[in-house]
Amino acid sequence: MSDATIPDAQTQKTQPSAESRTKIVATVGPACQSPEMLRELIRTGVDVFRINTAHGTRAEHQATLNAIRKASVDCEQTVGILVDLAGPKIRLGQLIEDPTDCPLGAEFRFVRGETPQNANEFTCTYESLVTELAVGNRVMLADGTVSLQVVEKDEASARCVVTGAGFVRSRQGVNLPGVALSVPALTEADISNAIWAAQAGADFISLSFVRSPVEVRQLKELVRSHDSRALVIAKIEKGEALEHLDEIVLAAGGVMVARGDLGVEIDLAETPVVQKRIIEVCQRLAKPVIVATQMLDSMEDSPRPTRAEVSDIANAILDGADACMLSGETAIGKYPREAVDVMHRVMLSTERTLTRMSSEQVPIAALSGVHPITAATVYGATEIASRVNAKLIVIASNGGATARVKAKFRSAIPVVGVSDNEGTLRRMTLFWGILPLPGAPVANGPKLRQFIDNWGRAAGVLAKGDRVVYVTGSEVIAHAHNVVVVQEVE
Repeated sequence: MSDATIPDAQTQKTQPSAESRTKIVATVGPACQSPEMLRELIRTGVDVFRINTAHGTRAEHQATLNAIRKASVDCEQTVGILVDLAGPKIRLGQLIEDPTDCPLGAEFRFVRGETPQNANEFTCTYESLVTELAVGNRVMLADGTVSLQVVEKDEASARCVVTGAGFVRSRQGVNLPGVALSVPALTEADISNAIWAAQAGADFISLSFVRSPVEVRQLKELVRSHDSRALVIAKIEKGEALEHLDEIVLAAGGVMVARGDLGVEIDLAETPVVQKRIIEVCQRLAKPVIVATQMLDSMEDSPRPTRAEVSDIANAILDGADACMLSGETAIGKYPREAVDVMHRVMLSTERTLTRMSSEQVPIAALSGVHPITAATVYGATEIASRVNAKLIVIASNGGATARVKAKFRSAIPVVGVSDNEGTLRRMTLFWGILPLPGAPVANGPKLRQFIDNWGRAAGVLAKGDRVVYVTGSEVIAHAHNVVVVQEVE
């Protein structure tokens, strides 16, 4: 077969050896939204860009999405886009004294309406707050830096005593640990933004403040009704979500450990163990998991991270995270490129210590939404690749589920994901260790193998005598991958 009969693989420049297996999600903001900086961040290691709908206008979000797509083309690299829905974020209203000092033991009242009458009164964007508070409830302000406790309540107000001192400012966040709120997970603004994201071709849509699997299914139905295959990412940041964690993970396309609000909603001391628990559930149920918030927080103002931050990234990877996310570091920080570079280097260094996960760590029977034959075939292919010292594993996947399973059977052997669906390739950007490779002739086995042969040689990944393991389907068994092929490069 001549090279002229297959797509040009020489143009694919990404090399698996230069890429971290753990994926990097970077938030777009004023610090990195220029076309030049977007391209720079892609080249430095970003796999997925996050658009935060809590800030900016619809026109700005669309312009950002368009700029990311163009930067992806310019860099000849597949990049995913995550649209983050703001959710029912509860905030303080306007303060009479801004900022307001909240000394220990001081008394404040939450009152109904939009305008406080006295300096010791707080209003709130959540109209039912006074109704739903009860004596004994905790109220956390400004990301948990100030804490109050409700000591008395009547129809018009809730009187609180400061139990954790500090300063608060207008519009800062309000968290209510353990308080069952009636506010819906999807606000009207979220529904509008979700529809836009689906129609605009976003690859991932994240739902904030998830409390139950029902909320995840509602967003999935909304997204699917607008002909989108975007993965719904459930953000775990409420204590209630932990009570239904398995069901939420099963319902979602992926999960984000949103440590900012989570660390306020539960005891801060519990956050590291809860993070490990969430990651373990996602590993068992074969769903990608992102660890987010303050991963390199000091790099908003410093070109170098703290040693604790470096350890935080490494531990997330060792726990089994598929991706780590940068928020303010890239959105508003002074050193967005340096932050991505640090994260990429820590990932590469940490991944050299990883060993392949055993089948006991990833029970095949628990893999959700995947044909059992596919799960067994992927596991077998991973074993075969190790035993024949393969240099590459190639996963052909129509919808991405096979690649998602392979991401959980971790190994030191590079993995390439191929598909004839561009959206599937972009969703692979969140799967650990999967390098999406566009342009492959997936439907034709001999042409696919020649394409990979040419690409591998051009990228310096393959040489004569090297072995490549392919995972494909025969179509004899519907919706299942049941073919493993071992090729030796000639």
